[in-house]
Amino acid sequence: MSRISFDGRVAAVTGAGRGIGRAYAVLLAQLGAKVVVNDLGGSSTGVGANAAPANRVVDGIRAAGGTAIANFSDVSTVEGGQSVVDAAVGEFGRIDILINNAGNMVWAGLPDIDLANLEAHLDVHVKGSFNTVRAAWPHMVEQGYGRIVLTTSIGMFGLADNLGYATSKASMIGMARSMTAAAGKQNIRINVIGPNAMTRLANKPASSAPADGAPADTSSTSAAATGDAPADAAPPTSAPLTEGFRAVPDLSAAAVAPMVAYLAHEECAVSGEVYLAGGGRFARLFVGVTEGYLNPDPAKVDVDDVAANWAAIQDETGYYVPSNPLDWSTHFLGHFYE
Repeated sequence: MSRISFDGRVAAVTGAGRGIGRAYAVLLAQLGAKVVVNDLGGSSTGVGANAAPANRVVDGIRAAGGTAIANFSDVSTVEGGQSVVDAAVGEFGRIDILINNAGNMVWAGLPDIDLANLEAHLDVHVKGSFNTVRAAWPHMVEQGYGRIVLTTSIGMFGLADNLGYATSKASMIGMARSMTAAAGKQNIRINVIGPNAMTRLANKPASSAPADGAPADTSSTSAAATGDAPADAAPPTSAPLTEGFRAVPDLSAAAVAPMVAYLAHEECAVSGEVYLAGGGRFARLFVGVTEGYLNPDPAKVDVDDVAANWAAIQDETGYYVPSNPLDWSTHFLGHFYE
């Protein structure tokens, strides 16, 4: 039996009808949490709706002796985000944990990507996270307790053919750091997970333009979407995101869930941090700043000065990790106060 327990805690997990979100919801329920399983039930591109995925996860949790309810709201809307929180508070009386996992993916990069593609990703990943946190925040403040997990992706390192997704996922870091600053000394912790698992969102469609003009995704009609295949199954017409993933024997969603469960637990005291999980490895990711080059007389700085000292600017030796803007300013501009 695990030492980590969520007895008495209420969790809401968005995008929990399949894949990674399902793994989170199931593990939290196994550890004693009451869980709101939110999932619109659409395709990986965000098309359609289907109550079956969320209901199926709830049925599985209940069959195993856990407690869960389903919610089918679209978190990209203000009303949808509020609905998730209202479901938790209405059914269980509180909300302690919010895991924002809902996502979509429509592959496109420059020069072909258009504004609609970018907005489609921002709506789900960014607005979806904002809407649910904004709805849950007053409850967590009143309780004096809350754990929030946002979701980023290794895509933030750059995806030539998925600009909208990568942009949206990178924004989660700034969101979490800003929420952490807003939480102050309240017992509300906000962290970010970068999961690595082979689910349907990690698979690039084999074709980007089906004959009928619909988005290149078959998951809404595939066995994975209808319940005839495991929840983590990828659509049959897709190919792995990278060749590197092909060689990894176990990138299961279940291998990511323990990190998220710990971030959601009262024992976890950190906030505003980013963690990666997958294939049995867990690590912290951070933004560092090099010592760089300092010209003590800013009035004498010119482009030649920058060019001549480029190696020092790039040198990672002695980098530091600022905890907030003031910390960065104290270090970066500290020479003014010496």
